[in-house]
Amino acid sequence: MDKKEYPVCTVPADEVARLKGLGFLRDKTTPDKFNCRVLTVNGRVDTEFLKTIIDAAEVFGDGKVAFTSRMTVEIQGVSYGRADFLKEFLNIRGLDCGGTGPRVRPVVSCKGTTCQYGLIDTFALSEEIHKRFYVDCHDVKLPHKFKIAVGGCPNNCVKPDINDLGIIGQRVPEIDEDKCVGCGLCVKACPIGNISIQNKKAIIPQESCNHCGRCIPSCKKGAISTFKQGYRIYIGGRWGKKVSRGIPLGRIFESTDQVLEMIEKIIFFYKDNGAAGERFADTVARIGFENVEKTLLE
Repeated sequence: MDKKEYPVCTVPADEVARLKGLGFLRDKTTPDKFNCRVLTVNGRVDTEFLKTIIDAAEVFGDGKVAFTSRMTVEIQGVSYGRADFLKEFLNIRGLDCGGTGPRVRPVVSCKGTTCQYGLIDTFALSEEIHKRFYVDCHDVKLPHKFKIAVGGCPNNCVKPDINDLGIIGQRVPEIDEDKCVGCGLCVKACPIGNISIQNKKAIIPQESCNHCGRCIPSCKKGAISTFKQGYRIYIGGRWGKKVSRGIPLGRIFESTDQVLEMIEKIIFFYKDNGAAGERFADTVARIGFENVEKTLLE
């Protein structure tokens, strides 16, 4: 197959770099147009947001809109001379564009707040993470991009464990053997087949339990209760040209304050210990997960 030839860019290189920093990525199929990434904060938007996007796409772009894998919305076909006017238009309407560069990137969230399986308020947590670590820390330059994903349960719909930092809602079950009659309803409820009946009692091996909590409401005798509910934090994941699976820190965090404090420690650990151009997964591998975990948890 012949390599497709694209138009030569007519925009000065320093302007291409400046606009990229503002969230405008060059459209390689044109000589002078850009796609503007508009932030959604946590992937949930209202009708006013959508109206603004429609107006902006019609006035400043080519009338087309695309959704990215990081839950931003791209207004496509923006001419070079109109980019700054589009940013001003968005800002007046209460929206912003961005999401590029060696810094914390826009947060990705599942709909755990409203999902039947959600164990945490993913929208609220993602909004707070966006404010503290995308907006307030926007001038904090990191060794490379840093991606965060928030998942409401172990279904992992937004793949938290292949982000630099991933958060997953957890609900740890506990069995009261005196109440357990070995009926097996919890066995049927467990989506990963982790529960068994031995000597007429339910057994839940904690080392292989994913803490989804679905066994808890299945028990009609009240023998299974919530021992702990909170958040599991994974670090060092990555998806792309090289893939790394994140590793969970060795504790479950029981409050959003604890989670936010740990996120800050992780980001600044990466800032202080990562080499220039090095993804966080490589930093963790180079230093050793056990050493990183010890520093963070202490």
